[in-house]
Amino acid sequence: MKPTKELLAAMTLEEKAAICAGLNMWMTKGFEHHGIPALQMYDGTNGIRKTNSNEEMGITGENIPATCYPTGSAIGSSWDTDLLHEIGVALGIEGREMEVDLLLGPGINMKRTPLGGRNFEYYSEDPCLSGELGAAFINGLQSQGVGGSVKHFACNNQEFEKIVTSSEVDERTLREIYLSAFERIVRKANPWTIMCSYNLLNGSYTSENEHLLNDILREEWGYDGVVISDWTAVNDRIRGLAAGLDLEMPGPAFYNTKAIVKAVQEGKLDEAVVDKSAGRILELVRKITEPKAEAVESTIDYHELARRAAAESIVLLKNDNRILPLDSEKISKMAVIGKFAKQPRIQGAGSAKVTPTRVDIPWDEMKNIVGDKVDMVYADGYPKDDRIDEQMIEESAALAASADVAVLFVGQPEYVESEMHDLETIELPLHQQKLIKAVTEVQPHCIVVTSSGSALAMHSWVQYVPGVLHSWLTGQGSGRAMAEILFGRVNPSGKLSETFPVKLSDNPSHMRIRGENGKLYYREGLFIGYRYYDRKELAPQFPFGHGLSYTTFAYTDLKAVQQDGNVNVTFTVENTGTIFGKEVVQLYVHDEECKWNRPEKELKAFAKITLAPGEKQQVSFVLEERDFAYYNTKYNKWVAETGYFQIAVGSSSRDIRLRERVYCDFGQEPVSFHKFSLVNDWISEPKARLIFENCLAEMNKHVTEQVVLDDVFIGFWGDFPAIKVIQMFGQTWLVDRSPDDVIEEMIAEFEQK
Repeated sequence: MKPTKELLAAMTLEEKAAICAGLNMWMTKGFEHHGIPALQMYDGTNGIRKTNSNEEMGITGENIPATCYPTGSAIGSSWDTDLLHEIGVALGIEGREMEVDLLLGPGINMKRTPLGGRNFEYYSEDPCLSGELGAAFINGLQSQGVGGSVKHFACNNQEFEKIVTSSEVDERTLREIYLSAFERIVRKANPWTIMCSYNLLNGSYTSENEHLLNDILREEWGYDGVVISDWTAVNDRIRGLAAGLDLEMPGPAFYNTKAIVKAVQEGKLDEAVVDKSAGRILELVRKITEPKAEAVESTIDYHELARRAAAESIVLLKNDNRILPLDSEKISKMAVIGKFAKQPRIQGAGSAKVTPTRVDIPWDEMKNIVGDKVDMVYADGYPKDDRIDEQMIEESAALAASADVAVLFVGQPEYVESEMHDLETIELPLHQQKLIKAVTEVQPHCIVVTSSGSALAMHSWVQYVPGVLHSWLTGQGSGRAMAEILFGRVNPSGKLSETFPVKLSDNPSHMRIRGENGKLYYREGLFIGYRYYDRKELAPQFPFGHGLSYTTFAYTDLKAVQQDGNVNVTFTVENTGTIFGKEVVQLYVHDEECKWNRPEKELKAFAKITLAPGEKQQVSFVLEERDFAYYNTKYNKWVAETGYFQIAVGSSSRDIRLRERVYCDFGQEPVSFHKFSLVNDWISEPKARLIFENCLAEMNKHVTEQVVLDDVFIGFWGDFPAIKVIQMFGQTWLVDRSPDDVIEEMIAEFEQK
């Protein structure tokens, strides 16, 4: 390709406008006479969903087979950045083999509510975890010359009426919770594209939201990649182009191409704006099509990687009396109950649904492991629909009673979790709840394997079950992974990437799950997920970061020291059990003295480490100033206040093993005053306090009721604007000057060097 400037100079206005929309459902426009090739893009959050034709969506039928990896919620529970990078590399190589130039993923939206219909596509309820995993995935993918598209930007947290609903989010919550993961990925991985969402944000569609696309993404974060629309997410194309939306999909969008040309010709749109977007698209084409090292045949076993990814993601939630792992030498008969044992759910429905190259079946893989040692018997347990079949339940219970142990495979049906609609409940179907209770009444040695793309409520049955494994939707290798974990060939190491509440109504968004009259208010603010449960002092069923192992780990020797503006944290983890295992260590930060409301703790670093029995490893993290900061809307910037912070290290958000208190000096916070600054603001800074005291002293010369700046006065008037105190006590004092004049003089005096 020729240099971008040269190409733009040679292209007509019509051509530049046309390249800002797709050619068809999945391709960008190319111009052969300019030497500009077209690009092919496909959905790709947990595998490549390449359609049989570029003119079709391909959602309801089978597509070209590709490796189906664990969904976002599953792989998020691996907490393994190295694994995400490896999967990204593998998808990049597989993408090149399938002639895919751009993969539309990953999805990193926060899980505001467990009812979100696309929660299975998203990593976590926490922006630090989502951001780190997403950056690792993008870096791996783009290292192979295949572009990524981080989505959905932003605040797309429901499917219900999403295209006509405005997510109403205050600026601080927007920055700290809903944009933070995107920002982390932009800064650490520079994704070649970002996909805007369908919804409105604070009254403006994200596809044309100038504050989101220009002020924050372009100007503040410095992003110079391509912003692409979700399919049909464009509302006002001219406004969107001006805000920074480069590529409209799908194409060809002839009407909008004409509208762009007309707007330029009529002077309503500067042609330089079109040049910017067209230029960014041309640079994307260059990145993807520029010559690369000669391709070699891939040695990656994609299916084996999918199996390993599934094993890293499965979470052992409960293991009373060490019922797991199962010992095939001590079991003569095992009852396997539930359709998912032979017809597993491996992914969610909608645009992310991949046609897998193959699928491991749990029943088959379990039989392969035990061979003839164990008599395995099976029952469906429940019908395909919501009917309660008492005969199936009775037959299952009788089968379980005749065995030494029962393993139940249950979970959400596919039709429940899908793009385009939200869930109605996070409970298992009633026929499955009844099945579990019936089996546990006759078989105390019972293990439940759950499948879902989001958090599940288990309060109606979990107390009766000694063992629970949550398999999420873990892709085409999940059957083998589950069998190996059940029988101890693999030690489970997944940790929950989202909180499992006792019941749905415990969730902080429960009163505002759906919008009304086109608006959805995020009034829980910062307090989503574990941040809410901590502040509310409410025990979840299973907390964020929870996950058991077949071995045990001890934490010791925590040290936290500020040096050169950063805080260096070290501690030691030891495998105190008898088998090899992996532990996800989690570091949380709490600001003890912040003037602003902050969560009890926030995840700021994590690592997945591997330890042999008796082995110790020192873990080190470096926390930067931003890790201690909050978004201060008074100054519209991130602020870390000097003071004491708690560093908490543990195995989950509720299993904190070590704490250390550290004093961090981030310098003096910039101070400014305005007409309505409070008395407490004026007395919090030494120079300002002196100015305020002098004002009171001058006032006391002229008034009968003397004002003394003591604890009693501050306790009563501290939250009053200083100007109102002057008005209150200065009615007879101020003759030639107004209270406004006094405050302006005080501010001017403070601002003098």
